[in-house]
Amino acid sequence: MAQAMHGQSSPPPISLFSTDGRPHPVQDTLMVVTLVLGAVAFVTAFFHDLHLLSSWAGLIGIGTGLYGQFISATTRERFALIIGLGASAIGFMLGMAHGGLFGGWLG
Repeated sequence: MAQAMHGQSSPPPISLFSTDGRPHPVQDTLMVVTLVLGAVAFVTAFFHDLHLLSSWAGLIGIGTGLYGQFISATTRERFALIIGLGASAIGFMLGMAHGGLFGGWLG
């Protein structure tokens, strides 16, 4: 019942990144990087000639998204990371199908 003695502090009404009232600069940075890389990988995956960009952006987006999930602190961060991870994975897989990470440079 120790929780009953301390008032529950509610998060600010408009909070874009943190729902616990504390700053999370590393997690927020990983979240934004994952979302940007996921968007780049997803959009460029639909163009066959951009398979190098989509596969590398997707691979790096998957890595940053997985590490961001590992250290995330709030549900909002996890939600955005899952969106970025999904877009990165789709972009990575389509980029691999269109020519791969090296695109004929290695053989």
